[in-house]
Amino acid sequence: MTTSTSASVSPAQSSSTGLAFLAACGAGVLWGTGALIVNLLVEKHGFTPANISFWRFLVGAVVLLAVFGRQISWGRLRPLLGTVLMAGLAMAGYVLLWFLGIEQMGAAVPTLIALCLPPVIVTAIAVARGQERADLQLLLVLVGAIVGTVLIVLQHGPHASSNGSANGITLGIAFSIGSALLYAGFSTISGRISVALGAGPATTCLTVVAAAAMGLFGLYRPLAWPSDVPPQAWFLYLGVVTAALALLAFSWGAARLKPTALTVATLLEPLTAVVLSTLLLGQHLGVTQWFGGVLLLLSIFVLGKRAAGKAPTH
Repeated sequence: MTTSTSASVSPAQSSSTGLAFLAACGAGVLWGTGALIVNLLVEKHGFTPANISFWRFLVGAVVLLAVFGRQISWGRLRPLLGTVLMAGLAMAGYVLLWFLGIEQMGAAVPTLIALCLPPVIVTAIAVARGQERADLQLLLVLVGAIVGTVLIVLQHGPHASSNGSANGITLGIAFSIGSALLYAGFSTISGRISVALGAGPATTCLTVVAAAAMGLFGLYRPLAWPSDVPPQAWFLYLGVVTAALALLAFSWGAARLKPTALTVATLLEPLTAVVLSTLLLGQHLGVTQWFGGVLLLLSIFVLGKRAAGKAPTH
């Protein structure tokens, strides 16, 4: 049920919301580190995106079960079982569709669609449900964040489909839009699950469902564990850090933030990937990317101040 926003927010509540916003930003940063590793595993070791996603979710699920498994209450989970299943499937689906879009078109355009469309979708939903007040500041923050992300991602230029056909481009765009819709839906309902179950148990349940869903995808494409040490180490990093830890931070933030703040905060993912590529791989960071990064950070800062000054509603 939607509640009206209080005119004044206590310092403790403002601090909690600010920490939640930082947690969501942290999830975006950790996912950004994973983008480089996924690219390494695909380019250097020949793993498919589905294979990487499966092991990422599976390792994350094992770690989360070990830490939070005993805290999961069946009495709390049972009324939300259908919602948890849908959210877990959405979590697996948006990752898989994004990777399939990249497989068809390269990284730039699918990333642009998958990351920039969700804040628009969730903001429209939040305004329609009375959870967010549409004003000029919100509009400027949203436009700034999206334009900044566009400048960061498109610096590398649009990529043709892997098979060079119009059908491949059409499929890539369709996969990317599907990914954006699923991520928007996941962001909208994940907060309610985290509030009801707690961030740890909620993240555990969602990751287990996502791992099971990706395991079923193995019926279509075989899933293989890496045979030498370096890829194994990267797979463990993806599972422990970019799945378990990042999703835990995301869930903790989702329980305390509005969907708009949650999705915009995680736009730090492409910025992190680009900066790390510059620092570690020697790739050139163009002027437009620097400008886009500053614009994105400024938008996130303003949104963080806005989120800390208002009580979230779920």
